[in-house]
Amino acid sequence: MTFLPVLIFIAAFLYAAVGHAGASGYLAAMALVGLPESVMKPTALVLNLLVSSIGTVLFARAKAFSWTLFWPFALGAVPLAYFGGAIKLEGGWYKPLVGLVLLFAAVRLLVGKLTDVESPTPPPVWVRVLIGAGIGFLAGLTGTGGGIFLTPLLLLMGWARAKEAAGTSVAFILVNSLAGLAAKPGSLAHLPHNLWLWALAAVAGGSLGAALGSKRLPPPSLRRLLALVLLIAAVKLLFAIK
Repeated sequence: MTFLPVLIFIAAFLYAAVGHAGASGYLAAMALVGLPESVMKPTALVLNLLVSSIGTVLFARAKAFSWTLFWPFALGAVPLAYFGGAIKLEGGWYKPLVGLVLLFAAVRLLVGKLTDVESPTPPPVWVRVLIGAGIGFLAGLTGTGGGIFLTPLLLLMGWARAKEAAGTSVAFILVNSLAGLAAKPGSLAHLPHNLWLWALAAVAGGSLGAALGSKRLPPPSLRRLLALVLLIAAVKLLFAIK
């Protein structure tokens, strides 16, 4: 628990630098110290809200946000994120599912490259709405913002340049996090008493990361460090290691 604010700071910094808000990183950090599900999900969403708000402003100021690209994804995602956020996974399904999300995030950070395409071509609006709905549901179910899925999709499919993908994803995370929290306002009662300290760490890391990411991408070594933390937490959750 002593190192949790440090882990949150690192996660917020690295994620914000690539246009994310860090939910999977916060979940990983909380899993490493053994916090219960009832605390993990709302805490990750609150920290997500803080960092994604900062990131959205900074990436928009850097002209790295596309409303035209963003709104169909958000239109599909928000109602499904609300629906997914209202579902309580029974029978120990939550932690294995989050473990898989963390594993995906780790692999993405290890092998993914934020590269530009010469002429990005987004798919039709209805395709973006459907994709947004699927990502939004998974985001609400796990207590994440969905950016870890949207960003690689935008880049792999050639739908956006790197900076535009990052700026669009961080705004996408913001609206999904709001929807996920709105679905279960009662979960806020489970927020830890020292959340203020974690929030300060997230805001500090997120501000520095977004300021860096809106201008240039972080070095690969930092992304690999975060991937290692995610891998350890994923294994812990998937194999129920105490």
